[in-house]
Amino acid sequence: MLHLSRLTSLALAIAIVIGAPLAQAAEKTAPATPAAVSPAKTNTAAKPPLPLDELRTFAEVMDRVKAAYVEPVDDKTLLENAIKGMLSNLDPHSAYLGPEDFQELQESTSGEFGGLGIEVGVEDGFVKVVSPIDDTPASKAGIEAGDLIVKINGTPTQGQNMQEAVDKMRGKIGEKITLTLVRDGGTPFDVTLARATIQVKSVKAQMLENGYGYIRITQFQVKTGDEVGKALAKFRKDNGKKMSGLILDLRNNPGGVLQSAVQVADHFLTKGLIVYTKGRIANSELRFSADPADASEGVPLVVLINGGSASASEIVAGALQDQKRGILMGTDTFGKGSVQTVLPLNNDRALKITTALYYTPNGRSIQAQGINPDIVVRRAKVTNEADGENYKEADLLGHLGNGNGGADKPTVKSGAAAKARPQDDDFQLSQALSLLKGLSITRGN
Repeated sequence: MLHLSRLTSLALAIAIVIGAPLAQAAEKTAPATPAAVSPAKTNTAAKPPLPLDELRTFAEVMDRVKAAYVEPVDDKTLLENAIKGMLSNLDPHSAYLGPEDFQELQESTSGEFGGLGIEVGVEDGFVKVVSPIDDTPASKAGIEAGDLIVKINGTPTQGQNMQEAVDKMRGKIGEKITLTLVRDGGTPFDVTLARATIQVKSVKAQMLENGYGYIRITQFQVKTGDEVGKALAKFRKDNGKKMSGLILDLRNNPGGVLQSAVQVADHFLTKGLIVYTKGRIANSELRFSADPADASEGVPLVVLINGGSASASEIVAGALQDQKRGILMGTDTFGKGSVQTVLPLNNDRALKITTALYYTPNGRSIQAQGINPDIVVRRAKVTNEADGENYKEADLLGHLGNGNGGADKPTVKSGAAAKARPQDDDFQLSQALSLLKGLSITRGN
């Protein structure tokens, strides 16, 4: 009991250090909602007493570790590790974000970061260029897919994992970096580049065939909703008339910004609920509904999903399914139906903490169940068989002409290989396109 006063003081200090910034951050970042609880009601809730026994144990463990651990450990390290443990044991998605982690999270949601513009992978222990991104320092310097990055600023990369290499290539905009490359087994050579602002587009759009569009969303970033709107407008302009069908590809999309998911769903819906959230605090009770505008013009829609479709992807898929706006095709989604709120702290740190659960318009919880497709189509490898030596009536010597005067249609000899299309080697995508064509025929479009 001699240390009771000191331990109690330490416990109170910990409570203040951890609690005060959290309260301040929540006040700054909490969104206003129509059904917000009044401050008077919030303040009248009885606060539970401090768990003094557990805080004494915490202080005792901290003292023991400092005194007995094989190497000296400072208070800052122990307290930060304690905070990390506190958050990581709540659920898989809550976390304490240090300055670097917080910055990386902000970059991933904004789609902009300081770097070279290289997509990399690891092959046989070496960092390999998968693809240089167009109009970036890497592409302008002539770096090519397949190049091996053997050194970064003179430090060998062999044995490094991909994230370590990426972290070294990202950094302050304008700062120069030297890569040592090996191309096609040749002699190593150096390329010096200056980091620039790299913008990663989350939306890729193209026409698969005349009248049939394809939009792929790789991640829900801040600008994703606007990018999908622009893609739909371009489809309308280029096609010259209402499209026959559209495929929205959400496969292997890990999610992202909630508001962007709502915007994307709203492009295809004209009324009704999109998603709502439920949590313990008033600010976690949110409802999002569609506005009457219809950027998609009611075009027949197939949404591709799989086990890599999570969070914001599941919000979009669930809304379109519940509202009977599109046909979901593929396999079951991941099942992440929880909302994470980022609460900034002091010193460029933050808490990412789960505050609510998502619910689809029909009240389905996505959490640990996911979204089931309307039509199950699993991945499969597509191989095209060569055309056999078949003959038609029009190939026969002395054949009769068409009774209505139409032109003959003899066998067409296969010439040069046709330009590869995304649906040619993607079975799920080809099935989605076939479904849209069938719908177009039966509807008389």
